[in-house]
Amino acid sequence: MFRALFRWVKAVGYLLTGQIDSARRVLDTNPHVVRARYDDVIREKTARIHQYKQAVAQLIAQEQSKVQKVRDLNEEIKRLTGLKAGALAKAKQVTADLKKAGKSVDEIKADPDYQKCLAAFNDFSSSLSEKEERIAEIETDADGFRKSIEDHKVQLQSLGRELEQLKSEASEAVADVITAKQEKEIAETLAGIAQDGTSQELQQLREMRGQLKAEAQITKEMAGTDARAQEAEFLEYARSTAASDEFDALLGLAEEAEAEKPAEAQATDVTLPE
Repeated sequence: MFRALFRWVKAVGYLLTGQIDSARRVLDTNPHVVRARYDDVIREKTARIHQYKQAVAQLIAQEQSKVQKVRDLNEEIKRLTGLKAGALAKAKQVTADLKKAGKSVDEIKADPDYQKCLAAFNDFSSSLSEKEERIAEIETDADGFRKSIEDHKVQLQSLGRELEQLKSEASEAVADVITAKQEKEIAETLAGIAQDGTSQELQQLREMRGQLKAEAQITKEMAGTDARAQEAEFLEYARSTAASDEFDALLGLAEEAEAEKPAEAQATDVTLPE
């Protein structure tokens, strides 16, 4: 009993599942549903492309920051180069003054002013080296950013084209669904005409039409319609013949026609009663 009940529940589940799948298929083939689903896909892809653009924009901002950093370092290098040149010039002046004072080389190198200039010169030189190394590193990073940005721009252009194609595909898909449904309806209608009893019904209608025409003809003959039509035709012929004879008599052609008739033909002439 429990197995039978389980099978029954299972069969009901299959039935409901089949009905749901059938209803879902009907909805899925609706042109409005197709358009809405394409719109959802297009919106999602558009949102992803927008996020992608924002990520690329951040890369561009970083690359521009690197470029600006290189510019700042170049300005700093210019300043340090000037300071270095100034320290060297100052050291030359101090050295010249000490030489004039008769100081030896060791005394000159031990002089505080000389030491001060030397320390400044070395400090500026060290700073310049660091700045130049930093510029080289930043430029390398900036080049990497630029290459990555160019690659992403190409990818964005490709995604943009795909999105436009998807929009066109959406319109074409809706049109195809509508056309396919119409063609299916027409085919089903034609198949229904071929399979139903309309052919037999048409045959019956045609037979009834012929029967009615035959009945109308019989009724017409029985009502004397044809006889009256024949009488009218004979009377019209008599009137036209009499008019022709009168016209011939006025012209004197009637007597000549009578004279030309053979005797036997004249004997057969019958005068119709008035």
